[in-house]
Amino acid sequence: MTYHDLPMELMPAHYVLDRCLWVDEDGVSEDTAIEVIDNKIVRIERGGTIKTDDPNVRILNMDGRLVCYGLCDVHVHLRQPGFDAKETIHTGTTAAMMGGYTAVCAMPNLNPTPDTIEHIGEELDIIKKDAAINVYPYASITIDRKGRQLVDMEALKRYAVAFSDDGSGVQSDDMMREAMKEAARLDVIIAAHCEVNDLLKGGYIHDGEYCKANGHKGICSESEWGQIARDLKLAEETGCRYHVCHISTKESVELIRQAKKRGVKVTCETGPHYLVFCDEDLKDEGRFKMNPPIRSREDRDALIEGIKDGTIDCIATDHAPHTADEKSRGLKGSAMGVVGLETAFGVCYTHLVQTGIISLQRLVELMTTNPRRIFRLEVEGEANLAIFDLKEEWTVDSRKFASMGKATPFEGMNLTGKPASLIYDGRLITLNQNDTTVR
Repeated sequence: MTYHDLPMELMPAHYVLDRCLWVDEDGVSEDTAIEVIDNKIVRIERGGTIKTDDPNVRILNMDGRLVCYGLCDVHVHLRQPGFDAKETIHTGTTAAMMGGYTAVCAMPNLNPTPDTIEHIGEELDIIKKDAAINVYPYASITIDRKGRQLVDMEALKRYAVAFSDDGSGVQSDDMMREAMKEAARLDVIIAAHCEVNDLLKGGYIHDGEYCKANGHKGICSESEWGQIARDLKLAEETGCRYHVCHISTKESVELIRQAKKRGVKVTCETGPHYLVFCDEDLKDEGRFKMNPPIRSREDRDALIEGIKDGTIDCIATDHAPHTADEKSRGLKGSAMGVVGLETAFGVCYTHLVQTGIISLQRLVELMTTNPRRIFRLEVEGEANLAIFDLKEEWTVDSRKFASMGKATPFEGMNLTGKPASLIYDGRLITLNQNDTTVR
């Protein structure tokens, strides 16, 4: 499946989404009607319909389906330029579209690294040509992500959504302080992959019971939370807007919770796999290997509390595709990273909303509102919308993924809730080939 294979039609300038389920800061409203003119939402009628005799207005019956702003993922790897055998901007954004996303932020693990205007320009050229949805690229914090020399943030600011050396923790305290001072001056985000290299000791899964019982090498939790603790002090010192990527430990949650109480400008994300699995669920397969690793039951429970109490701001997939060969070597030998764009909503709706852990309103905040607010991606009233069938039951089958990456820990999982359609850039795009509700 590629973007060009999807059924789509141009929307009229004026249309109404009728009888939908709409979620915003005021809560969940059934039988809502949303009026759109020239790709802008001009009116929302809760608990009623918008009646019109104008033959030029198209009424689309949502029949109780969830309509929300398209999902937004602030942490994806699209692999292009440089690693086209793993993913391309075209296949990655098609996968995002199939998952209900209309915006993603692309990490800088690329070749060339987007550390200069020229280098990020190569990525932007491909985005302009091939992206199916909005893509906002990161620039790196340091040249070639090596942690030694700061990029020219002022020059890159207009092209980059934020700055990250994702995949590499900035090891030098002085370098991170310099980066945060400059970021504070320019009012841009430092998005940190937190990892203390000296504490890794060759590990590749969580240093827990499964690791010990099966003779693997473990990654200790302090390798993550130790650098978060350092960075929070620096963020407090400099006033930098600081975003922590893919947190996975209970200590990380508590450190960020306390920093927020002190007024530190910190936000953070975690991934669906950290909220669903713990290391008791591991199998010696590459699809369970990612960085940071799936951790203990206590860590998972702390992350869930973090999304419930607002400590964790976003759910991001860390979509990280690799070739089949790179993921075929078990936990020890496989590359780190799993795909997640096409499963994220179903996983979170099934395991978090249907179980009563969080409300549907909270899930929408975590996957749409908060990411846009934090990274300043909001476009007032823009009608880039996702339509979800909350009753559809489906089974994860990576063979059907649009992504070139097929390694998912959710393989074979039975889920409820699936994207049915998008309205994006004035087009109605049918994602579910069995969908007959939109008419």
